[in-house]
Amino acid sequence: MGQPRLPARRGLGCCALLLLLLLGGSGSPGTTPPARGPRPQEPGAEPDGGPWARGRYEAVKKHLGAVGALSKQYWRYLACRVWQEGCEREEKRQEGREASPIPSWSFPLVGQDYLEILSAWYCSFGKCCETGDCRIINNITGLEADLSEQLHGQHLAKAVVLRAVRGFLQSPRPHKALVLSLHGWSGTGKNFVARMVASHLYRDGLKSDCVRVFVSLLHFPHHNYVDSYKAQLHRQISETLQRCRQALLIFDEAEKLHSSLLDAIRPFMAQQDSEDQQRSIFLFLSNLGGNTINEVALDFWRAGRAREEIPLELLEQRLRQELQEAAENSYAHSHLLRENLIDFVVPFLPLEYHHVKLCARDAFLARGIPYTEATLDEVAQMMVFVPKEEKLFSAQGCKSVPQRINYFLP
Repeated sequence: MGQPRLPARRGLGCCALLLLLLLGGSGSPGTTPPARGPRPQEPGAEPDGGPWARGRYEAVKKHLGAVGALSKQYWRYLACRVWQEGCEREEKRQEGREASPIPSWSFPLVGQDYLEILSAWYCSFGKCCETGDCRIINNITGLEADLSEQLHGQHLAKAVVLRAVRGFLQSPRPHKALVLSLHGWSGTGKNFVARMVASHLYRDGLKSDCVRVFVSLLHFPHHNYVDSYKAQLHRQISETLQRCRQALLIFDEAEKLHSSLLDAIRPFMAQQDSEDQQRSIFLFLSNLGGNTINEVALDFWRAGRAREEIPLELLEQRLRQELQEAAENSYAHSHLLRENLIDFVVPFLPLEYHHVKLCARDAFLARGIPYTEATLDEVAQMMVFVPKEEKLFSAQGCKSVPQRINYFLP
């Protein structure tokens, strides 16, 4: 994310200071103006002498000191909101600080509201970030690096997700939303990739105002209330798109998403006006098709071929055939495919022993816990591997690996 140049910051600082003076000009917070005594009547009084002059000087000095201290607080707050500079440092400083004689945010809440408006106005000119919206960062370089370093055993998913997202964001006017359907066994990395996409496209990741996550059995558990769910879903997607010109919608357990809910989703995925600058990305995460993917991977292993040789075309063809012929025709996936709303079917291969060890290594590093190769082997050996004869693939993928390392804590 590009940093604004110094002149722009100085200009914004002047605006903030002016705003502060307008808000606080009547007196410093928490203080009362000093009572004005009678002016000396002697015509020969010295200009800088006398109790009134000295008292007035001290009052002005005290007022300016309070305003200056508050302007620093406002500036730190504004810099934190607009450029995210020094936020953590400020939090630590405040935690270890005793009560200040200058009240912090008890002084006018109106001023804080004005700063919210000011920072939003400043961002609207594209000064604080390349996208023109400080919530959207679109860090494709970071996404590529993390996919390469942290997503193990998924050469197909890495290539498809990166190519699809990069191409969509680089397109000047995409004709429709980007729709990716992620398939594979539990623990193979589907949710991990969804979180990664969110964290590299949006400053606040999954917590961003521009990201919504729906879990089928959590948000739409009862088929008797589908009509209510449809209205609710349509409203929530509309609100997200109104707030953000680029939105990310994630549907987990998508194989359980009832087809009737497509009436609420379809308008946002279908072809859009070429003049519309709105962009939206839909990720559907599903365990459906996992067995088909595993069968192809097992066939390649038995033939003595590396999993990296598995072509995307083979898996995509097999997956589309299974999804279209699935018995759960009342669910959304078959309809999404029939209507050509899915742009890419993304297969996640089953994870092998050495992939589980890499996941264990990442979990130890994330928590700052030392490890050895023997320790990584112990973690991997705690997992269940299938089929019964070959014991090649982890039945849980890497899903429970972070919890397993608790056994190795001192």
